Amino acid sequence: MGKMTLEDVAREAGVSLATVDRVVNGRAGVHARTIERVQTAIKQLDFRPDRHASRLARGRDYDFRIILPTGENDFMKILEAEFRATGERMVRERVRLDISQVDVFDGAALARALESLPSGVDGVALVALDHPAVAEAVNALTDSGVTVLTLVSDLPATRRARFVGIDNFAAGRTAASLVGRLAGRRSGKVGLIAGSMSLRDHIERHYGFEQVMALEYPNLEVLPVREGRDENARAEAAARALLADHPDLVAIYNVGGGQLGVVNALEESGRSQEVVFVAHELTALARRQLVRGTIDAIINQDAGHMARSAARILLALREGDPIIAAQERIRIEIFLRDNVP
Repeated sequence: MGKMTLEDVAREAGVSLATVDRVVNGRAGVHARTIERVQTAIKQLDFRPDRHASRLARGRDYDFRIILPTGENDFMKILEAEFRATGERMVRERVRLDISQVDVFDGAALARALESLPSGVDGVALVALDHPAVAEAVNALTDSGVTVLTLVSDLPATRRARFVGIDNFAAGRTAASLVGRLAGRRSGKVGLIAGSMSLRDHIERHYGFEQVMALEYPNLEVLPVREGRDENARAEAAARALLADHPDLVAIYNVGGGQLGVVNALEESGRSQEVVFVAHELTALARRQLVRGTIDAIINQDAGHMARSAARILLALREGDPIIAAQERIRIEIFLRDNVP
């Protein structure tokens, strides 16, 4: 049997070609019983729509907006580059990725950016702040028919369609296991530096970290978290204060960005080989410092996988295609100096 067409489906269902087109593309104006007949015909004929032809018929490209943080977070710069590369590849598929930056630590600014998106946008993927105005803006977009994904940091209480990122609770637990094992039998303090406790990924990592430390490493005392807004200068100030205030500091876990600041503080203190340092994201700096030994372990999420996955999921949700869960799962990677790629 040759490839089935819309005409074959229309003939099998006993309806017009225009009706089949409306059902296949999810447009309104078709009676429920007619939809059922068309769907039955599609199943019987094993009809698979030509998605590229469907996009040509739309008369315009899919318009997806990617909202990333401003600032000096190196991982976010890598993620931006990966989205740009993904966008270049998807142009031929009639998909456009438009990338912008917003201060995601400012809930009002991020909400305004979402509220000011032009009409006709098909989907949005954003690094989200856990803030009431942002949640309201995400729900409003979803209710208006826009597909919304969260990246890196989630908003599970909203009506967003899907989260693209690692399991951050598991990442925090992993960090605790690394710190505990690398510290050995030493007793002392462990310092935490986060970008912001309004970012859910940082909250979840913090919670997972403290959970494992309390249960499995009673010889190590976790100090109150300090915020650095993913900025090198603020992270450096936080690390310096930890080193100065706690001579028995055994380890530092940097939950977010600002790796360079922590590295500078450790090296200037002369304790870089003494204090265990576990951080996130395999940036160029992290690679160098892993080899040098200032950073002991990196917990990573593949930025390229994340960008490609977000684009695939946005497109699949708009076209009603199934999502392959195993393909889109962003996995936690652990890098030591011995396995740096």
